Amino acid sequence: MPIKLPSDLPAFDVLSREGVMVVSEDQAARQDIRPLRIALLNLMPKKIQTENQFARLIGATPLQIELTLIRMTEHQAKNASSEHMESFYRPFSEVRREKFDGLIITGAPIEHLPFDDVTYWDELRDVFEWTQSHVHSTFGVCWGGMAMINYFHGVKKHMLEAKAFGCFRHRNLAHASPYLRGFSDDCVIPVSRWTEMRQSEIDAGDGLVTLLASDAAGPCLVEDPKHRALYIFNHFEYDSGTLKQEYDRDVAEGTAINVPMNYYPNDDPSQPPQNRWRSHAHLLYGNWINEIYQSTPFDLEQIGA
Repeated sequence: MPIKLPSDLPAFDVLSREGVMVVSEDQAARQDIRPLRIALLNLMPKKIQTENQFARLIGATPLQIELTLIRMTEHQAKNASSEHMESFYRPFSEVRREKFDGLIITGAPIEHLPFDDVTYWDELRDVFEWTQSHVHSTFGVCWGGMAMINYFHGVKKHMLEAKAFGCFRHRNLAHASPYLRGFSDDCVIPVSRWTEMRQSEIDAGDGLVTLLASDAAGPCLVEDPKHRALYIFNHFEYDSGTLKQEYDRDVAEGTAINVPMNYYPNDDPSQPPQNRWRSHAHLLYGNWINEIYQSTPFDLEQIGA
C-alpha cells in the first residue's frame, strides 16, 4: 500500500519518480482502509529535503500511511517559503487535540544551545507530554531524540571536542528486538553532530535499552518502552549526498571541518560518495511502522487511553 501525500507536495513527484507508491488524498479516500496516521514535526531548516527523506522511508511498507506535517506554533522557518509552510504545515496548537499512530521529531541545528535556551523549548516540552496521551509511538531523531531523552530521563547532552562526522560502523546489541528485525550484526550509519549522549547516563535511566552503538561514535538507537519511544542520535534518513552537502557548505564558509570519515572512496572528496546505509534505514523505519500497525488501536480515540 502507498503513502498518502498532497499531490502538490514536492515529495509526491520525487517519490513517484523513485518508484515509491504514493496516492493523492482523493485516491486514498476511495480505499476502504484506515491508514496509519504518522506526523512529522520538522525542525530542520531544509524542510523539503527532510520531508522527502522521511516520506521515502515510511512510505516503503505495505501499509497505507497518512503523513501530517507539523511545525512549532510561533517559530518562523527561515529557509522555507511562507507559501510552502502555509500550504502543507499545521501548527502544533492546531493538531494537539488530534491523535496519531506515530510521530517523528526531527533534529535541529541548535546543538550548541542549552535546551532551556531554545526559543520554542516550552512548547516542545508540551509536545513531549502530549505524546503520552495522543501518540502511540514516537521516534526522536538526532537533536529531537536528545531533547526527548533529556526531558523524560534527565540524560545530558555533552559537547564534543571535534565534530563526529562521517559514516560509522555500529554494533547490533539487541538481535531479538522487533525494531532490528533483519539487521546484520553491524551496520553503517551517517553521523553529523557536535554533541553526544553518554552510555553510562543512559544505563542509569528508567528502563532505557540501547539497541545500536558504535565504539567510535557512542550510543545510537535507544528504546524507551515506558514512554513508547525510540531515540536515534544519528541519521539513517540521510540521502547519499547529504554529508557531502554539509561538508561542501562548511568548506565554502571557511569552517574548520574534517573530511567525513568512511564516506568517500579512499576518503577522497573528489569522488562520488557511497551509500552503505540505505537498506538498514528502510529496515529500521519499516520495522517501526510494522510495530505500530501490530499494536495501535483501530479506534484512534483509544490511543493513550
